[in-house]
Amino acid sequence: MSVKDLVDRYCRVDKLPHIWCPGCGNGIIMGAVIRALDKTDFDQDKTVIVSGIGCSSRAPGYMNFDTLHTTHGRALAYATGVKFARPDLNVVVLTGDGDCSAIGGNHLIHAARRNIDLTVVVFNNSIYGMTGGQFSPLTPAHSYASTAPYGSIDRNFDLCKLVQAAGGTYVARSTAYHARQLVNLIATGLNHKGFAFIEVVTQCPMYYGRRNKFPSPVDMLKWQQEHAVPVKAAAKLSPEQMAGKFLIGELHREEAPEYTAVYETDVIAKARGDIN
Repeated sequence: MSVKDLVDRYCRVDKLPHIWCPGCGNGIIMGAVIRALDKTDFDQDKTVIVSGIGCSSRAPGYMNFDTLHTTHGRALAYATGVKFARPDLNVVVLTGDGDCSAIGGNHLIHAARRNIDLTVVVFNNSIYGMTGGQFSPLTPAHSYASTAPYGSIDRNFDLCKLVQAAGGTYVARSTAYHARQLVNLIATGLNHKGFAFIEVVTQCPMYYGRRNKFPSPVDMLKWQQEHAVPVKAAAKLSPEQMAGKFLIGELHREEAPEYTAVYETDVIAKARGDIN
């Protein structure tokens, strides 16, 4: 399908052009989500896109699906409610690094623990972009932000490890630079029966790039290219060679009972008297 056909079918063209800053990677990620949904051939009328608050969370407003633009940090809570009420629907959550790992961190942990069938795509631009450039739980240590003018001393999360430890059954990471890989990882997550989590390292040239000595969005994309290491390649590298780098690709996959399916067979069946 051509780009124009994708836009005409999956975007609310009357809402375009978008509000994202020049050089922002959010459009790349939204495009990857759309291509992945098209690739998996999901029913557009049975797919719900949920977001919280932030730059990333504006994406559903441009997407021609049933969408929920919810409250800050609560996207996963709303998405859980949608999936729990209507297990037949495909539910996708688009969220940011601050939205899901700070105020929404507890929802993230428990959605992963339950292994509810959601596909979560995190736009990790290392900063709170929409609200003024404050540092987030994913801002790299010693980076600068409006709330860290001398550099943040906080250690940043490895959110993929956190989700895996909490019980997420599909975990992957990519970047805005690796756009083709990103489409495939999201498509795999969409087809996974259980909690699927895809972190996307992306660029915020305005609030993060300017403060942290990136001359342009292109330099930020080059940084992603140079610091992202595929899982298979990383297996051949020493810890010293991996210092300062991060993994991309499929990081974890397992099969486990999915929450709404277990509820149907264990709770509803018992309530009906079908089983003791």
